[in-house]
Amino acid sequence: MNFNQTELSGYLQIFWQFSWPEWIIFSLTINVVLYLFSIGLSVFIEKTCRKSQLQEKNHPVTRSDFYLSLLTVLCNSLVLLLGAFLWKNGWIVMGQTQSVIGVIAEVAALLLLMDLLMYFFHFAAHLPFIYKTLHGKHHEHVSTNFLSLFVLHPFETIGFGLMMLALLIGYDFSVISISIYLLLNLIWGTIGHLNREFFPASFDRFFVGTTRFHNQHHLDESKNFGFYTSIWDRVFGTYK
Repeated sequence: MNFNQTELSGYLQIFWQFSWPEWIIFSLTINVVLYLFSIGLSVFIEKTCRKSQLQEKNHPVTRSDFYLSLLTVLCNSLVLLLGAFLWKNGWIVMGQTQSVIGVIAEVAALLLLMDLLMYFFHFAAHLPFIYKTLHGKHHEHVSTNFLSLFVLHPFETIGFGLMMLALLIGYDFSVISISIYLLLNLIWGTIGHLNREFFPASFDRFFVGTTRFHNQHHLDESKNFGFYTSIWDRVFGTYK
């Protein structure tokens, strides 16, 4: 099975012709849609999942967290605009991968590489000065709620985006692989910040970064810095 490269090139050509005001509108719109999708997914799972809560109560939703979550959406929009600028100026090149196997390989590479980069980024965010200045706000959510994924300091959001853009500059991933990865990233982040274990217990044996895995990090901030997997925590001795 191959993807239709002609149609794909046609879609990319449409985006290539966007003016910068059109890019701004597109970036804000897509990020607001993804934000609402994450909230909706979180609420849906919380209401339909029969598993017991990991912690007794969800973290309360506050006005300040809501405003900060909107700032995160704005920062994500700025990252997308920076990515568009780099693409239009030849720093980022979209690869020509057409086969399903090729796309799966690229998505797996993005997940593992970003997981490694985020492990070190997350570990650094827990250094005392950086934690107090940047990351401490996120950890006010000892338990979680549907906004917890987006309660981040702007520098954290921008930092994550820059790591992603660095990988795209270094290798010509296809637009399909990038899109799938970004959707998985959002879904994984949403599930990781639930207050109910979403994954079967057996997934721990497959090095999956389960809901319990990330919830444990909110309870013990010296453990479980990974995001998609527990591989790097096991390698560097921070797994719990």
